[in-house]
Amino acid sequence: ASNSSELSPSFLLASFPGLEAAQAWLAIPLCSAYVLALLGNCAVLLVVRLEPSLHAPMYLLLCMLATIDLALATATVPRILCFYWFGSREISFGACLLQMFLIHALSAAESAVLLAMAVDRYVAICHPLRHAAILTSGATAKVGLLAMARGVLFFLPLPLLLLPLPFCGPRVLSHSFCLHQDVMNLACANTTPSVVYGLTAILLVMGLDAVLICLSYLLILRAVLRLAAWRERLKVFSTCIAHICVVLAFYVPLIGLSVVHRFGKNLAPLVHVIMGNVYILVPAVLNPIIYGVRTKQIQRRILSLIHVADRA
Repeated sequence: ASNSSELSPSFLLASFPGLEAAQAWLAIPLCSAYVLALLGNCAVLLVVRLEPSLHAPMYLLLCMLATIDLALATATVPRILCFYWFGSREISFGACLLQMFLIHALSAAESAVLLAMAVDRYVAICHPLRHAAILTSGATAKVGLLAMARGVLFFLPLPLLLLPLPFCGPRVLSHSFCLHQDVMNLACANTTPSVVYGLTAILLVMGLDAVLICLSYLLILRAVLRLAAWRERLKVFSTCIAHICVVLAFYVPLIGLSVVHRFGKNLAPLVHVIMGNVYILVPAVLNPIIYGVRTKQIQRRILSLIHVADRA
Protein backbone atom coordinates (compact mmCIF):
# COMPACT_ATOMS: atom_id res chain seq x y z
CA ALA A 1 0.00 0.00 0.00
CA SER A 2 1.17 3.52 -0.71
CA ASN A 3 1.99 5.98 2.05
CA SER A 4 -0.98 8.15 1.13
CA SER A 5 -3.39 5.22 1.30
CA GLU A 6 -1.97 4.18 4.65
CA LEU A 7 -2.54 7.70 6.03
CA SER A 8 -6.06 7.91 4.63
CA PRO A 9 -7.20 4.34 4.01
CA SER A 10 -10.49 3.22 2.57
CA PHE A 11 -12.28 -0.09 2.98
CA LEU A 12 -14.23 -2.41 0.72
CA LEU A 13 -17.65 -3.55 1.93
CA ALA A 14 -18.40 -7.27 1.79
CA SER A 15 -20.66 -8.56 -0.96
CA PHE A 16 -22.58 -11.82 -1.14
CA PRO A 17 -19.72 -14.23 -1.96
CA GLY A 18 -20.38 -16.15 -5.15
CA LEU A 19 -23.63 -14.25 -5.73
CA GLU A 20 -22.25 -10.98 -7.06
CA ALA A 21 -24.20 -11.31 -10.31
CA ALA A 22 -27.50 -11.53 -8.42
CA GLN A 23 -26.56 -8.90 -5.86
CA ALA A 24 -29.01 -6.30 -7.20
CA TRP A 25 -31.87 -8.80 -6.85
CA LEU A 26 -30.75 -9.86 -3.37
CA ALA A 27 -30.91 -6.22 -2.31
CA ILE A 28 -34.68 -6.14 -2.95
CA PRO A 29 -35.58 -8.14 0.22
CA LEU A 30 -33.14 -5.96 2.17
CA CYS A 31 -34.80 -2.79 0.84
CA SER A 32 -38.25 -4.22 1.57
CA ALA A 33 -37.24 -4.98 5.17
CA TYR A 34 -35.88 -1.45 5.53
CA VAL A 35 -39.11 0.10 4.21
CA LEU A 36 -41.11 -2.14 6.55
CA ALA A 37 -38.92 -1.01 9.47
CA LEU A 38 -39.45 2.65 8.53
CA LEU A 39 -43.22 2.28 8.21
CA GLY A 40 -43.61 0.18 11.36
CA ASN A 41 -41.54 2.37 13.65
CA CYS A 42 -42.97 5.62 12.27
CA ALA A 43 -46.45 4.16 12.83
CA VAL A 44 -45.58 3.39 16.46
CA LEU A 45 -44.34 6.94 17.01
CA LEU A 46 -47.46 8.41 15.41
CA VAL A 47 -49.88 6.15 17.27
CA VAL A 48 -48.33 6.78 20.69
CA ARG A 49 -48.46 10.52 20.04
CA LEU A 50 -52.12 10.46 18.95
CA GLU A 51 -53.43 8.01 21.57
CA PRO A 52 -53.67 9.63 25.06
CA SER A 53 -54.03 6.25 26.78
CA LEU A 54 -50.53 5.34 25.57
CA HIS A 55 -48.84 8.34 27.21
CA ALA A 56 -47.34 6.06 29.85
CA PRO A 57 -43.69 5.23 30.65
CA MET A 58 -43.75 1.85 28.89
CA TYR A 59 -44.91 3.36 25.59
CA LEU A 60 -42.66 6.41 25.87
CA LEU A 61 -39.80 3.92 26.18
CA LEU A 62 -41.23 2.12 23.15
CA CYS A 63 -41.01 5.42 21.23
CA MET A 64 -37.35 5.69 22.22
CA LEU A 65 -36.81 2.15 20.99
CA ALA A 66 -38.49 2.96 17.67
CA THR A 67 -36.37 6.10 17.25
CA ILE A 68 -33.15 4.19 17.92
CA ASP A 69 -34.15 1.45 15.48
CA LEU A 70 -34.88 4.05 12.80
CA ALA A 71 -31.51 5.73 13.36
CA LEU A 72 -29.59 2.44 13.39
CA ALA A 73 -31.21 1.15 10.19
CA THR A 74 -30.78 4.50 8.42
CA ALA A 75 -27.09 4.67 9.40
CA THR A 76 -26.40 1.39 7.57
CA VAL A 77 -29.00 0.19 5.07
CA PRO A 78 -28.98 3.09 2.56
CA ARG A 79 -25.19 2.75 2.25
CA ILE A 80 -25.54 -1.02 1.76
CA LEU A 81 -28.14 -0.49 -0.96
CA CYS A 82 -25.85 2.01 -2.73
CA PHE A 83 -23.26 -0.75 -2.87
CA TYR A 84 -25.60 -3.53 -3.95
CA TRP A 85 -27.41 -1.49 -6.63
CA PHE A 86 -24.82 1.00 -7.85
CA GLY A 87 -21.55 -0.81 -7.14
CA SER A 88 -20.30 1.81 -4.69
CA ARG A 89 -18.28 -0.66 -2.67
CA GLU A 90 -15.54 1.58 -1.30
CA ILE A 91 -16.12 3.48 1.96
CA SER A 92 -13.71 6.10 3.26
CA PHE A 93 -11.90 5.74 6.57
CA GLY A 94 -13.77 8.65 8.17
CA ALA A 95 -17.18 7.46 7.00
CA CYS A 96 -16.39 3.94 8.20
CA LEU A 97 -15.37 5.15 11.67
CA LEU A 98 -18.50 7.32 11.92
CA GLN A 99 -20.77 4.45 10.89
CA MET A 100 -19.00 2.12 13.34
CA PHE A 101 -19.47 4.59 16.19
CA LEU A 102 -23.17 5.10 15.40
CA ILE A 103 -23.84 1.36 15.27
CA HIS A 104 -22.19 0.65 18.62
CA ALA A 105 -23.52 3.76 20.41
CA LEU A 106 -27.09 3.23 19.20
CA SER A 107 -26.95 -0.48 20.08
CA ALA A 108 -25.82 0.47 23.60
CA ALA A 109 -28.69 2.96 23.85
CA GLU A 110 -31.19 0.30 22.72
CA SER A 111 -29.84 -2.10 25.33
CA ALA A 112 -30.33 0.56 28.03
CA VAL A 113 -33.91 1.23 26.91
CA LEU A 114 -34.68 -2.51 27.03
CA LEU A 115 -33.32 -2.57 30.60
CA ALA A 116 -35.52 0.42 31.51
CA MET A 117 -38.54 -1.40 30.05
CA ALA A 118 -37.68 -4.46 32.17
CA VAL A 119 -37.52 -2.23 35.28
CA ASP A 120 -40.89 -0.76 34.29
CA ARG A 121 -42.41 -4.26 34.14
CA TYR A 122 -40.82 -5.15 37.50
CA VAL A 123 -42.19 -2.07 39.28
CA ALA A 124 -45.63 -2.43 37.64
CA ILE A 125 -45.96 -6.06 38.80
CA CYS A 126 -44.05 -6.14 42.08
CA HIS A 127 -44.78 -2.59 43.33
CA PRO A 128 -47.92 -1.47 41.47
CA LEU A 129 -48.89 1.22 44.02
CA ARG A 130 -45.53 2.94 43.58
CA HIS A 131 -45.38 2.61 39.79
CA ALA A 132 -46.84 6.03 38.96
CA ALA A 133 -44.62 7.76 41.52
CA ILE A 134 -41.37 6.06 40.47
CA LEU A 135 -41.69 6.00 36.68
CA THR A 136 -42.93 9.47 35.80
CA SER A 137 -42.66 11.09 32.37
CA GLY A 138 -39.74 13.17 33.60
CA ALA A 139 -37.92 10.10 34.88
CA THR A 140 -38.54 8.35 31.56
CA ALA A 141 -37.08 11.29 29.62
CA LYS A 142 -33.99 11.21 31.83
CA VAL A 143 -33.62 7.49 31.11
CA GLY A 144 -33.54 8.24 27.38
CA LEU A 145 -30.90 10.95 27.81
CA LEU A 146 -28.77 8.73 30.04
CA ALA A 147 -29.06 5.84 27.56
CA MET A 148 -27.70 7.99 24.72
CA ALA A 149 -25.03 9.60 26.92
CA ARG A 150 -23.80 6.20 28.10
CA GLY A 151 -23.62 4.89 24.54
CA VAL A 152 -21.61 7.92 23.40
CA LEU A 153 -19.22 7.91 26.38
CA PHE A 154 -18.48 4.19 26.26
CA PHE A 155 -18.09 3.81 22.50
CA LEU A 156 -16.57 7.12 21.40
CA PRO A 157 -13.07 5.78 22.31
CA LEU A 158 -13.43 2.94 19.77
CA PRO A 159 -12.89 5.04 16.63
CA LEU A 160 -10.33 7.17 18.48
CA LEU A 161 -8.26 4.05 19.24
CA LEU A 162 -8.39 3.01 15.57
CA LEU A 163 -7.61 6.46 14.20
CA PRO A 164 -3.78 6.31 14.57
CA LEU A 165 -3.42 2.70 13.41
CA PRO A 166 -1.90 1.93 9.99
CA PHE A 167 -3.94 -0.19 7.57
CA CYS A 168 -2.03 -2.01 4.85
CA GLY A 169 -2.74 -4.83 2.46
CA PRO A 170 -6.28 -5.91 1.53
CA ARG A 171 -8.95 -3.89 3.33
CA VAL A 172 -12.02 -6.03 2.67
CA LEU A 173 -14.56 -6.06 5.50
CA SER A 174 -16.53 -9.11 6.61
CA HIS A 175 -19.86 -7.24 6.53
CA SER A 176 -21.61 -4.72 4.33
CA PHE A 177 -21.04 -2.06 7.00
CA CYS A 178 -18.33 -1.16 9.53
CA LEU A 179 -18.01 -2.81 12.93
CA HIS A 180 -15.21 -2.25 15.43
CA GLN A 181 -13.75 -5.75 15.51
CA ASP A 182 -14.02 -6.09 11.74
CA VAL A 183 -12.08 -2.87 11.07
CA MET A 184 -9.62 -3.55 13.89
CA ASN A 185 -8.64 -6.91 12.40
CA LEU A 186 -7.45 -5.16 9.23
CA ALA A 187 -4.88 -3.03 11.05
CA CYS A 188 -1.22 -3.97 10.59
CA ALA A 189 -0.16 -2.90 14.10
CA ASN A 190 -0.63 -3.86 17.73
CA THR A 191 -4.38 -3.70 18.46
CA THR A 192 -4.27 -4.93 22.08
CA PRO A 193 -5.58 -1.64 23.59
CA SER A 194 -8.46 -1.62 21.12
CA VAL A 195 -9.25 -5.29 21.77
CA VAL A 196 -9.22 -4.85 25.56
CA TYR A 197 -11.31 -1.68 25.54
CA GLY A 198 -13.83 -3.02 23.02
CA LEU A 199 -14.41 -6.21 25.00
CA THR A 200 -14.62 -4.27 28.28
CA ALA A 201 -17.16 -1.82 26.85
CA ILE A 202 -19.35 -4.61 25.48
CA LEU A 203 -19.32 -6.48 28.81
CA LEU A 204 -19.98 -3.37 30.91
CA VAL A 205 -22.80 -2.17 28.68
CA MET A 206 -24.67 -4.95 26.85
CA GLY A 207 -23.42 -7.72 29.14
CA LEU A 208 -24.42 -5.93 32.35
CA ASP A 209 -27.76 -4.89 30.86
CA ALA A 210 -28.52 -8.51 29.92
CA VAL A 211 -27.72 -9.69 33.46
CA LEU A 212 -29.94 -7.01 35.02
CA ILE A 213 -32.79 -7.80 32.63
CA CYS A 214 -32.57 -11.49 33.60
CA LEU A 215 -32.51 -10.51 37.28
CA SER A 216 -35.59 -8.34 36.91
CA TYR A 217 -37.48 -11.22 35.29
CA LEU A 218 -36.41 -13.61 38.02
CA LEU A 219 -37.94 -11.20 40.55
CA ILE A 220 -41.06 -10.85 38.39
CA LEU A 221 -41.36 -14.63 38.10
CA ARG A 222 -41.03 -15.00 41.87
CA ALA A 223 -43.81 -12.44 42.41
CA VAL A 224 -46.05 -14.09 39.81
CA LEU A 225 -45.62 -17.56 41.33
CA ARG A 226 -46.84 -16.21 44.67
CA LEU A 227 -50.26 -15.61 43.14
CA ALA A 228 -52.78 -18.29 44.00
CA ALA A 229 -54.62 -18.86 40.72
CA TRP A 230 -52.94 -20.00 37.51
CA ARG A 231 -55.26 -17.80 35.46
CA GLU A 232 -54.17 -14.76 37.44
CA ARG A 233 -50.50 -15.75 37.03
CA LEU A 234 -50.87 -16.02 33.26
CA LYS A 235 -52.75 -12.73 33.06
CA VAL A 236 -50.04 -10.86 34.97
CA PHE A 237 -47.11 -12.48 33.15
CA SER A 238 -48.75 -11.91 29.75
CA THR A 239 -48.04 -8.19 30.18
CA CYS A 240 -44.33 -9.06 29.81
CA ILE A 241 -44.59 -11.20 26.67
CA ALA A 242 -44.07 -8.33 24.20
CA HIS A 243 -41.01 -7.06 26.06
CA ILE A 244 -39.49 -10.55 26.31
CA CYS A 245 -39.89 -10.99 22.54
CA VAL A 246 -38.26 -7.60 21.88
CA VAL A 247 -35.34 -8.48 24.18
CA LEU A 248 -34.82 -11.76 22.31
CA ALA A 249 -35.05 -9.96 18.95
CA PHE A 250 -32.18 -7.71 20.05
CA TYR A 251 -29.90 -10.01 22.02
CA VAL A 252 -30.11 -13.20 19.92
CA PRO A 253 -28.72 -11.52 16.74
CA LEU A 254 -26.18 -9.63 18.89
CA ILE A 255 -24.92 -12.83 20.50
CA GLY A 256 -24.98 -14.62 17.15
CA LEU A 257 -22.90 -11.89 15.52
CA SER A 258 -20.41 -11.92 18.42
CA VAL A 259 -20.05 -15.71 18.19
CA VAL A 260 -19.50 -15.52 14.43
CA HIS A 261 -16.79 -12.87 14.93
CA ARG A 262 -14.90 -14.72 17.64
CA PHE A 263 -15.34 -18.37 16.68
CA GLY A 264 -16.48 -18.33 13.06
CA LYS A 265 -13.22 -17.76 11.20
CA ASN A 266 -13.73 -21.03 9.33
CA LEU A 267 -17.33 -20.25 8.42
CA ALA A 268 -18.28 -19.25 4.89
CA PRO A 269 -18.06 -15.46 4.28
CA LEU A 270 -21.73 -15.52 3.33
CA VAL A 271 -22.60 -16.34 6.96
CA HIS A 272 -20.86 -13.15 8.16
CA VAL A 273 -22.76 -11.00 5.64
CA ILE A 274 -26.14 -12.54 6.49
CA MET A 275 -25.60 -12.33 10.25
CA GLY A 276 -24.61 -8.67 9.95
CA ASN A 277 -27.79 -7.81 8.02
CA VAL A 278 -29.90 -9.79 10.50
CA TYR A 279 -28.36 -7.90 13.42
CA ILE A 280 -29.18 -4.53 11.85
CA LEU A 281 -32.70 -5.20 10.55
CA VAL A 282 -34.39 -7.90 12.65
CA PRO A 283 -35.04 -5.73 15.76
CA ALA A 284 -36.14 -2.75 13.66
CA VAL A 285 -38.63 -4.88 11.70
CA LEU A 286 -39.94 -7.05 14.54
CA ASN A 287 -40.29 -4.54 17.38
CA PRO A 288 -43.27 -2.59 15.95
CA ILE A 289 -44.92 -5.83 14.81
CA ILE A 290 -44.57 -7.39 18.28
CA TYR A 291 -46.05 -4.40 20.09
CA GLY A 292 -48.68 -3.91 17.39
CA VAL A 293 -49.89 -7.48 17.89
CA ARG A 294 -49.74 -7.37 21.71
CA THR A 295 -51.26 -3.89 22.29
CA LYS A 296 -54.95 -3.42 21.50
CA GLN A 297 -54.74 0.40 21.65
CA ILE A 298 -52.03 0.40 18.98
CA GLN A 299 -54.07 -2.01 16.83
CA ARG A 300 -57.22 0.12 17.08
CA ARG A 301 -55.43 3.38 16.34
CA ILE A 302 -53.57 1.93 13.32
CA LEU A 303 -56.81 0.49 11.94
CA SER A 304 -58.54 3.85 12.40
CA LEU A 305 -55.70 5.63 10.60
CA ILE A 306 -55.90 3.13 7.72
CA HIS A 307 -59.69 3.64 7.57
CA VAL A 308 -59.27 7.42 7.43
CA ALA A 309 -56.65 7.09 4.69
CA ASP A 310 -58.96 4.83 2.66
CA ARG A 311 -61.82 7.32 2.95
CA ALA A 312 -59.55 10.17 1.85
